[in-house]
Amino acid sequence: MVYVAPGNAGTALDIRLKNVPITDPGWLAQFAQNEHINLTVVGPETPLAAGIVNIFREQGLKIFGPTREAAQLESSKEFAKSFMQRHRIPTARYQSFSNAAAAHKYIDERGAPIVIKADGLAAGKGVVVATTLQQAHAAVDMMLSDNRLGDAGARVVIEEFLEGEEASFIVMVDGKNVLPLATSQDHKRLLDHDEGPNTGGMGAYSPAPIITPSLHARVMREIINPTVLGMAKDGMPFTGFLYAGLMIDARGNPRTLEFNCRMGDPETQPIMARLKTDLVSVMEHAVNGTLDTVELEWDRRTALGVVMAAAGYPDDPQKGAHITGIPEASADCVTFHAGTALENGKLEVSGGRVLCVVGMGDSVRMAQKQAYTAVEQIHFDGAQFRRDIGWRALKRPG
Repeated sequence: MVYVAPGNAGTALDIRLKNVPITDPGWLAQFAQNEHINLTVVGPETPLAAGIVNIFREQGLKIFGPTREAAQLESSKEFAKSFMQRHRIPTARYQSFSNAAAAHKYIDERGAPIVIKADGLAAGKGVVVATTLQQAHAAVDMMLSDNRLGDAGARVVIEEFLEGEEASFIVMVDGKNVLPLATSQDHKRLLDHDEGPNTGGMGAYSPAPIITPSLHARVMREIINPTVLGMAKDGMPFTGFLYAGLMIDARGNPRTLEFNCRMGDPETQPIMARLKTDLVSVMEHAVNGTLDTVELEWDRRTALGVVMAAAGYPDDPQKGAHITGIPEASADCVTFHAGTALENGKLEVSGGRVLCVVGMGDSVRMAQKQAYTAVEQIHFDGAQFRRDIGWRALKRPG
């Protein structure tokens, strides 16, 4: 039996899974003891930052994820930037501030475009890519003066704006061995043509053509391996999924935008749709420190996922809308649930990003067609989704 905590409507409807309405790390550890759980895998960032891995390990329970200390790579932007600077990992230049006046002065000196980031976890709402000084100053006021992000925004990191094409590079780490997953590319902006506010991600596809074999080797050499070695050197050996959000400039140079200490959403959905190797066996190697013996097998097809979001997302997602029309899963298309719940037997919207519809095909265009054919069948009031997921790959020559 696979238990999912707390789960959603998708996991509730799957007979192979059972939802567990627990979120407290201590209670989850107790549940794992009581049910003799063989292995726990952590998905979201909040329990990692709360130290769930530390708690489980103290009780002798097998769990895959970084400790509270190592998870600071995601839970604190300032920690991550300082770490990268110290270990010479390529990233944008930055300064951090807790004083609004000092932050405003720095923005005026640097000019726009410029990037404002809340230091802590802000559920995908803590990054503002400001194209004007007015937007930059408003972001600082929102985080530092108005305290709209709470403790997460009590300190901000202000970075230089990097131009180029983004890509997601996710690996598994067992403390010393690194196993790369398939490459992918996310679409952060809410609207077509990369317009509108930043979100947690409106769609993704895998593989990402921009990550050539030579660039893949370079990312491993200049970013991933130095990060794993640096964390060990700093006394915080990293175990878990390590996600590097990259910006590739026009000359093909990669720089690190951010780290996540988990699989990315929505990149995970297309990546997992392509994985042919048994995931449980891979996870067992991960917790046993033997990832160097694993070779992953991938579906050669492209997987492309389209996120369907609630009305009002990302600022004020509206919950409660009734969801209909989700097609049956097939070899060419599967729908992953996110912000969904079962209320009196009916499928309803319960969060900002509601579904991720993944199509598979022999090309990006074919995968795109599969995904959007399914999206058009699904209905809930106020549904938002981009109609151009995969556009960068389609523009690439060849």
